[in-house]
Amino acid sequence: MKKVLVVDDNEDILNVISIVLDMEGFEVKCCDSGRGIEDTISAFSPDVILLDIMLGDLDGREVCKALKSDPKSGHIPVIMISASHNLFDRDDKLGMADDFIAKPFDIDDLAGKVRQYTH
Repeated sequence: MKKVLVVDDNEDILNVISIVLDMEGFEVKCCDSGRGIEDTISAFSPDVILLDIMLGDLDGREVCKALKSDPKSGHIPVIMISASHNLFDRDDKLGMADDFIAKPFDIDDLAGKVRQYTH
């Protein structure tokens, strides 16, 4: 079973994503903060990470940049999620994310993107 780590400070978003991906056959772990994410990644070993850009305590793009720069997590695909479309510039790739999903997202699109990066 493929594993997905979801990091978002909105509990409702975490619940929706968790339910959708669970129904699609993924093992899902949710975090409401980017702090300590390295330990969570080490313990959970996700195949893909869904990471909100605007976390309450951190900038998700900076979290992504740190993850991609770390040899232990740099190989894990990161899909940024945000309602603020202008925070993710596909040409700039500030956070070095592999992809982007805009909120509100289509459930089928979300599941499709996760499948794309776990196969």
